[in-house]
Amino acid sequence: MLTTPKAERLTLVIYGLRNSGKSSLTNNLLRTSASIVSDRPGTTTDPVIHAMEMGPLGPVSVVDTAGFDDFDDELGSMRVERSERKLETADIVLFVTRGDIPPTAKEETAVEKLRRRNLPCLTVLTFADSGVCDEKRHFASGFRRIAVDNRSGFGLEDLDRALQRFSDHVEREITPLEGLVQAGETVLLVTPIDESAPKARMILPQVETIRDILDKDCTMAICTERRLNDCYLGLKHRPALVVTDSQAFAEVGSTLPSDQLLTSFSIIFARKKGDLGFFVEGLARLDEIPSGGRILVLEACRHHRMNDDIGTVKIPKLFRKKVRPDVYFELKQDIPSPRELSGYDFVINCAGCMVTRRDMMRRISLLKEANVPGTNYGLFLAWGNGLLPRALEPFPVEHALYRGASC
Repeated sequence: MLTTPKAERLTLVIYGLRNSGKSSLTNNLLRTSASIVSDRPGTTTDPVIHAMEMGPLGPVSVVDTAGFDDFDDELGSMRVERSERKLETADIVLFVTRGDIPPTAKEETAVEKLRRRNLPCLTVLTFADSGVCDEKRHFASGFRRIAVDNRSGFGLEDLDRALQRFSDHVEREITPLEGLVQAGETVLLVTPIDESAPKARMILPQVETIRDILDKDCTMAICTERRLNDCYLGLKHRPALVVTDSQAFAEVGSTLPSDQLLTSFSIIFARKKGDLGFFVEGLARLDEIPSGGRILVLEACRHHRMNDDIGTVKIPKLFRKKVRPDVYFELKQDIPSPRELSGYDFVINCAGCMVTRRDMMRRISLLKEANVPGTNYGLFLAWGNGLLPRALEPFPVEHALYRGASC
């Protein structure tokens, strides 16, 4: 369970004022003393993420955050900012508030913020052993309320059942090959091994795709781009689909027959994590980029960069060759605000394998709000290497969208 990718776990974010019982609730959910509990305000500083198997919910990430009223100093304000960011990753927010005292103005404001963001929310009324005051019985109308006592465990079973009902309505990500292959078919994966590849292991999109092939009762062949010709000719059955790393697109495309269905890990993850159509439409706006334009490369994880890094070397080089030579590139892991985004002319996203679909859709929503076009690594590399619309043939809707756009 601990090796389940974070992006594949249900994310529960514990959110509330300081000393409202957030860390005690976290410990009760985890059935252990993982979070430090103290009467001193501000015990929890940075958000703490705990991985666990939670009965019928399956693998989850429980995020214990700092109190959103921690504005005593500059450091406290930074803690609050980090807690707010974690809300954007939540599948379910547990809004923790003391049931025995009336709501504060900050809590009222926080509830309205959760409503505006349309975040699924359960209100957890702690200190239930002291009773629930009338004001809290009617607080956060529209949100399900559960009264619990962290010391005795009262109400925790009700909370578990409520979480199970909530989770049934959470949008789950499709699998990498959903709707692309049938049981008994063969899938060929092309996975280059270069200096950017991790030692002695596969990268996450490759691992998830391999598991999906097995779950779908398909046959799999796997090779590097150097062995592709021998591997392909040696297969007993023609592959229903070939999936390659984006960096090897050009070589793989030229090696395979032109009628062989081909796509990339990055493209199937663009569909899995976000809105593939949005990324396809973004390609049609590459010719709008002005001289001196600003291009944002937006990644979702931090890693050591090699000499041929895809985000800082390969994409900028190809972009300057195929689109415009006189543009400026910037790299970020966290998406800027709509106001900051409006200063960019184009955004190129990574595959997003380390974030949830909800988080990637939030990024896309911010791009739309700022009216900034974008695409992702796989689509841009396929376009730059002349492999579109071919790399979209497995996806009929997006294939038609590309052919209908002026890309």
